[in-house]
Amino acid sequence: MATKKKIISKEDIVSMYMNEVLEKGQKPKSVYHFAKENDFAETEFYTFFGTLEGLEKEIFRLFLVNTIDLLHKNSEYQEYDMKNKMLSFYFTFFEVLTANRSYVLQSLKLDRNPLKNLVQLTSLREAFKEYVSEILTDDYRLEQEKLQKFQEKAIQESAWLQLMMTIKFWVDDESAAFEKTDIFIEKSVNASFELMNVAPMNHLIDFGKFLFKEKIYSKQ
Repeated sequence: MATKKKIISKEDIVSMYMNEVLEKGQKPKSVYHFAKENDFAETEFYTFFGTLEGLEKEIFRLFLVNTIDLLHKNSEYQEYDMKNKMLSFYFTFFEVLTANRSYVLQSLKLDRNPLKNLVQLTSLREAFKEYVSEILTDDYRLEQEKLQKFQEKAIQESAWLQLMMTIKFWVDDESAAFEKTDIFIEKSVNASFELMNVAPMNHLIDFGKFLFKEKIYSKQ
């Protein structure tokens, strides 16, 4: 009696793709080659993804989805203010990235053109902006309704730039347990919320000193 072939899931395809990129140091030439190498039908791939590029984007989006799932398992998370939710997000997100660091570093340098590598982050960008919008509280909204939509977009975009800066810092971080990234996260999030509050500049100055020390003294 012939054994029934296992049905391939979305998670299976993601796992196989990540393993192939890590083991071969390059992405598959095509969906056909990828399916053949991993012994499943090409049509099974198209059940979940339209292209290999779509799969790459989904992997980074899933890092964020997994992060939010972990946050929601913490009963205290819903009681946090926006700043502490953002800090919790950052620390958890970079734990998820660190668990997949080899793949992240490899995938972000697959193409000689850095911009093409960043295309993988487009789905992550949209999902992250949505997350920022969800945790945005009235404490940080302008009183004038007409300006609220513009302000929300500005906050989303600046938060995305901050996340990109942090990813770049983490990629370059050679400290044990990436402790310098933890410091960067705390100082940068504090600084960004100081700006949103238009409050005293203590955290901005503190963050500036940290960056200066890292970029100037670490090169000596």
